[in-house]
This record gives sequence, structure tokens and C-alpha cells, in this order.
Amino acid sequence: MKKLKSVGIVGLGSYLPEKVLTNKDLEKIVDTTDEWIKSRTGIEERRIAAKEEATSDLAIKAAKKALEDANVSPEEIDLVIVSTITPDFAFPATAAIVQDKIGASNAAAFDLEAACTGFVYGLAVGGNFIATGMYKKVLVIGSEALSRIMDWEDRNTCVLFGDGASAAVLGEVEDGYGLLSYDLGADGSGGHTLDQPGGGSRNPASDETVNKKMHYLRMKGKEVFKFAVTALPKTTLKTLENLNMTPDDVDLYVPHQANVRIIEAAAKKLKQPVSKFHMNMNKFGNTSSASIGIALDELYKNDKLKKGDNIVLVGFGAGLTYGSCLIKWSK
Repeated sequence: MKKLKSVGIVGLGSYLPEKVLTNKDLEKIVDTTDEWIKSRTGIEERRIAAKEEATSDLAIKAAKKALEDANVSPEEIDLVIVSTITPDFAFPATAAIVQDKIGASNAAAFDLEAACTGFVYGLAVGGNFIATGMYKKVLVIGSEALSRIMDWEDRNTCVLFGDGASAAVLGEVEDGYGLLSYDLGADGSGGHTLDQPGGGSRNPASDETVNKKMHYLRMKGKEVFKFAVTALPKTTLKTLENLNMTPDDVDLYVPHQANVRIIEAAAKKLKQPVSKFHMNMNKFGNTSSASIGIALDELYKNDKLKKGDNIVLVGFGAGLTYGSCLIKWSK
């Protein structure tokens, strides 16, 4: 049997729009307070894409930074994967738009939809293309313009989300390093708890879907919270068990940045100190597919990652999906 190649992240980048929307700003828009949002979510502000910025524009800026960090030219990229729930269009794929705009003329391109777990799904898919020897360099991007699908009259959802993008260049790394284990999962029975029901083939755009606000994100917060606090530790343990490791062997956890209370609950179930879980939702809110990559890039840019560190990336999202991976940091 052919030996699989060791695959890791060889370049990282992220992009956050300039406009900042604070909790105080939201107090003027909906019936909420800064204290209510902070105490329940840990979020203080979020970024909002400019009027002319679509999801692909955010993705392109993050991708260029990742390529520069990896010292890889766009022509060297074999595959572009964009994880998003806010594509520029139903089709063509946002990944194809990015592929063209960055000059990745030799790359295949497709979109992946696993919502907030999408960055982990993308690493798993892209990593396996390289591990098997089919490709040498894969660009994985998580990008979202969630402000475009918010109901700004719904105080239960519009306070949670923000816009942004993150990108990782995957390539071969030395043996024993890189992406060592994955666990991906889904529970489609919970799909109705977090959805955007209008605009697809089930409910095509019409006066009725617009009037009923079916083109906005909808969420049953309590059900999603309950799912998340179980899914995060469950998938983390599966990823670690694949390597005969325990939560104590992990140097750093980089979870999806949805809610501080979810992360605290997961840390408690894993019997780990919260200090091992990186959190930045206070600055950026929930950026869905972009969230984990933005957090990882923040750690990287601030020299918080050391070669040999065991890092768990873990997320949950619409679908409902969940997933995790363990990276032995190689940069």
C-alpha cells in the first residue's frame, strides 16, 4: 500500500472588513443591551462587509495573505475550496470566482457547505487530496458575508454574527507533523434548528418567501446550544482517540467562535482549563466558516504557536454538522 504523505498548513491568512458594529450600535437598532449580549455570548463587536464587498472579495483578500505567507504562487495551487453559507451566487461557485481573481489558473475549484464546521471539513477534504498524492498544494478558504442574510429586526440572531474570511495553504510537511487525525459528523435531523429556508428549490424566491422573511437566517438558539455542548467534546475525543491521545496531550484548542458559554461547557466536559481554549468572539462575533481560521491566524500572527504544538480545531454548525482535527504544528 502506498504511504500517505504528511500534510500540514504551510501558509495562513485572514481578512476582517473595516466597519465595526458594536453592541452599543445594536442598542439603537433592536431591543437589546450591551450587557445582555456580552453576558450571554461574550460578543462585544463584529465586523460588517462594505456595500461593495461580497463573500468572494473577502475570500480573495484572505487567500492572497495565505499565499504570501506560504511563499506559494497562485499558479502552484492545484485546488481551491471555499466553505461558505453566503456564496456570491447560487452558481457559479464562489471558489471558481476566487480561482479566477487570484490567478490560480491551474486549479480546480468548488464550494463546500458545512456552515461553521466548514473550515475543518475543508482541511480534511483538501488534506486528503495531498496525502494521496493527487495534488501538491490546496487552498482552503472559509468566507462569510453573514450580514447579508441577517434579519436586523430579530434581536436573537442579528447580535451574534459578523463578516470575515480566513485561508490556509496546505502542502506536504515533514513526517509526524501536520494534520494527523480528523473526525467529521452530522445530525441532519436537527437541520431545522438553524437554516435559511427561502431561495432554494424547496421554497423558490417569491412574494410569499420575501414577506415571510424566509431569506434570512433563522435559529432556535436553545436547541443549537444543547447540540453544541455535546458535539464539541464528543468529536474532540474521537479525534484524540484515533491517536491514542487524551485532552491533556493537547497544547491548544481553537474552537468555533460562537458563544463563550458553549466553549466553557465543552472545556468542563473535557476536564480542561478554559485558558487552553482560544477565544476572540468578543471582537469578531460568529463568522461561521471563517471563524476557526481567523482564530488560528490570530494565534499564528501573535507568535502563540510553536513547532510541535498539538492543536485541536473543533467546530459545529448548521446541518447540523460537527467536526475536529488535530494538527501537530509544523511551521
